[in-house]
Amino acid sequence: MKKYFNSSIGFFRLIAFLEGMSLLILVFIAMPIKYAFGNPSVVKSVGQTHGLLFILFVFLAIKISVEQDWIFKKTTWKVLLSSFIPFGSFYIDKQILSKIHEY
Repeated sequence: MKKYFNSSIGFFRLIAFLEGMSLLILVFIAMPIKYAFGNPSVVKSVGQTHGLLFILFVFLAIKISVEQDWIFKKTTWKVLLSSFIPFGSFYIDKQILSKIHEY
């Protein structure tokens, strides 16, 4: 766990994981509870948490792209798009972030 706090990429990987998990919980647990049982309170709490993590994810993605001199057409757009797709942040972590994160 310590490796995630030693660099900005490590912290971004941690936030990407949390954002990805919150999206999965929102889409596959909270939304079905809302529509199957008529209970919107779960969506409200999970949605707020996911929204905060999403904003932090986008901010850190832009920060990392500037630090790493990513070319927008090659890397940055993929990272930003991954936050909209369930399991996308996990894919980006494996394909891009884990390769540039120095332990």
